[in-house]
Amino acid sequence: QVQLVESGGGMVEAGQSLLLSCAASGSGFGVGTGAWYRQRPGEERELVASLITGGPTKYGGSAKDRFTISMDAPKSTLYLQMNSLKPDDTAVYYCYGHVYGADYLWHTYWGQGTQVTVAS
Repeated sequence: QVQLVESGGGMVEAGQSLLLSCAASGSGFGVGTGAWYRQRPGEERELVASLITGGPTKYGGSAKDRFTISMDAPKSTLYLQMNSLKPDDTAVYYCYGHVYGADYLWHTYWGQGTQVTVAS
């Protein structure tokens, strides 16, 4: 069993930066995928960035060139560095993990979400 706890959200001015963190308890991210999604009011959840442990990263179009996803494996923590923030980045950001468990099954986990608000 893995629990994901996000932190680092808040309110900033346009052009500023934020660092989101997602700490994974239990067996951590291990082998699998860690990702950040976001959801604006009235819209569907969308992929911001994903990372395969020990593998490549992928970014949604709006995040490319401004956001960076990374993982500290020993700390079982996933990060999202967000630079040059825009009001359009305002959303609830969710941490996601798709992890290969000790039971030899794949499991999907979501964090509770953290609010990011960018003022113009």
